[in-house]
Amino acid sequence: MTDEQRALMDELGEINPEALLADGFEDAFIGIAHQGYTSLACYDYTQCVELLMRQHDMSEEEADDYMSHSVLGYADDYTPVFLDRA
Repeated sequence: MTDEQRALMDELGEINPEALLADGFEDAFIGIAHQGYTSLACYDYTQCVELLMRQHDMSEEEADDYMSHSVLGYADDYTPVFLDRA
């Protein structure tokens, strides 16, 4: 995790202490997203898939399925958003 990422996460914690972070995906954190009046953690979807592939020896398909079912499948008002730049 870079100093810039840590500073943005700290800023998010001050702006919205209820915002959830995605454990294990710190290196894929890209900033703060705003939805209405709510500030949320924002992650790069492709980087999350790549992290899963490296850290858990998953194929790209397995990592994408994991993201779809185990990460994106959970949502509430404070859940992070995932940006797909593809």
